[in-house]
Amino acid sequence: MYYSSGNYEAFARPLKPQGVENKSAWFVGAGLTSMASAVFMIRDGQLPGNKITILERLDLPGGALDGIRKPDKGFVIRGGREMEDHMECLWDLFRTIPSLEVDGSVLDEFYWLNKADPNYSLCRVTENQGQDAKTNNEFGLGDTAQKEMVKVFLASREEMEDKRIDEVFGAEFLQSNFWLYWRTMFAFEEWHSALEMKLYLHRFVHHIGGLPDLSALKFTKYNQYESLVLPMYRWLLDQGVTFDFSTEVTDIDFAIDGGRKQATRIHWISDGVEGGVDLGPDDLVLTTIGSLTENSVDGDHHHPASLDEGPAPAWDLWRRIAAKDPSFGRPDVFAGDIPKTKWESATVTTIGPEIPRYIEKIAQRDPFAGKVVTGGIVTAKDSSWLLSWTVNRQPHFKQQSPDEIVVWVYGLFVDTPGDFVKKPMQECTGEEITQEWLYHMGVPVEDIPDLAATKAKTVPVMMPYVTSFFMPRKAGDRPDVVPEGAVNFAFIGQFAETTRDTIFTTEYSVRTGMEAAYRLLGVDRGVPEVFNSTYDLRFLLKATSRLRDGEEVELPGPKFIGNRIISKLDHTQIGKLLTDFGLVPEVGDTVRRDRADDAIS
Repeated sequence: MYYSSGNYEAFARPLKPQGVENKSAWFVGAGLTSMASAVFMIRDGQLPGNKITILERLDLPGGALDGIRKPDKGFVIRGGREMEDHMECLWDLFRTIPSLEVDGSVLDEFYWLNKADPNYSLCRVTENQGQDAKTNNEFGLGDTAQKEMVKVFLASREEMEDKRIDEVFGAEFLQSNFWLYWRTMFAFEEWHSALEMKLYLHRFVHHIGGLPDLSALKFTKYNQYESLVLPMYRWLLDQGVTFDFSTEVTDIDFAIDGGRKQATRIHWISDGVEGGVDLGPDDLVLTTIGSLTENSVDGDHHHPASLDEGPAPAWDLWRRIAAKDPSFGRPDVFAGDIPKTKWESATVTTIGPEIPRYIEKIAQRDPFAGKVVTGGIVTAKDSSWLLSWTVNRQPHFKQQSPDEIVVWVYGLFVDTPGDFVKKPMQECTGEEITQEWLYHMGVPVEDIPDLAATKAKTVPVMMPYVTSFFMPRKAGDRPDVVPEGAVNFAFIGQFAETTRDTIFTTEYSVRTGMEAAYRLLGVDRGVPEVFNSTYDLRFLLKATSRLRDGEEVELPGPKFIGNRIISKLDHTQIGKLLTDFGLVPEVGDTVRRDRADDAIS
């Protein structure tokens, strides 16, 4: 397997790999990473679909890409998916999957939708009960915070290993608008991994400018299950893939002989009956290790969601596997401290026009119009829970009634008493979470109890491991997608180690699935490299200017000396770039251009 960039490899169709007709594939878990890998095996590896089996403990596919209506509770979305145009493996996948909505692919549907209705926020942050915090799309980074960011950006990966964010950033940074935007958009906490923070800065440096108004983001028409999972599930069924639901994989046996490692048997319990399958060298097993949604527990409008700290099947499976070889990773680095990896979300379904009026006041858009509403999350910066909420295009579910709006709410500080409801979020019923949200939207306090009781139906969800992949780590804590010496197996998903990409994205799940399929089948086509904006001087200059809130760089010494230095750069390529991106003033004939000759908008 190798990486590639550009249309030559992107548009090429690889030849059929040698010996693929003798192979079969078994997937553990029916989440995005397994389904994507199965698509790549069929499309690019030319493995017949009827030789692929996907084993899943639950009774439906999709994993964390969920979206469902639960009887007697309401609509539930545990989390949303923020996507962007440079998720190269994701779009390589969905160019193949037919849309269920339009005459074209899922990619076509997504592209046309976001062209016609581009995403951006008109109010990213509120305070004082629903008032615009007027951050003015500024980052507010002082000199010390900017220097810390540069230091982290330039540091080696090894320097950031096993370090927390608050060990490399000081109070000035942690009190800035940048950190407020960043942590609420990506769900970072101060005790999370400095290495992951560094990787995110590199991965999304081209989107720094779109961070304050969320214009960097793109969203599906409906929830992620209906828009992404169902089309892929139907395509795989049409190809003859077998899905075995209600089947919990409990262990995998390996034969390890020197440097050679082969999976030899999968053990499972299906509908309460123990079973399994023996594996030869041509029988491939691709295992999703770990799970951010493992042991998720729903509450309802009148009951809180409990915290399940009991046995966690996905994590316990990885623990059994990891005990068999040091190269199989260290799961307890990620799953061993639930107080630091948990948070809670809630899905609010409003009924009637009363609550949507307050949504419209903040979003400055009609939530019933069928277009972008909030344009991403709105954060109540003075919320004790650090509460954020979002309303995507409505209807968010095809089953929604015309008078319903589905809202997603989450809090980063679930152990802290609220501002209206004087209880921690994790102890609150759906109705009480609705009250707290209404308070931070500016609903008059005397109206809050009745609106929460009669005009909304809310399902809270507690997730013990939802930010587990952000825990401080070092090399070897996550196993390679295909460990050295592996003959017929791979680890896939958010806890498998691949190149420069970042976890907590749909792209990472698809990338590990694609790499595993290509390696195990010997597909002779390049896997798209992670978008290379971190190596593009133009993106770096644009991000630098934006992080300084457009302020020009002050050269040391007297002004006339600075002007002489700038004049020396005049008419040079570097001088033009620095001027174009506003880092130095216009001097002589060197003036800012609109850069219509490249893709750096």
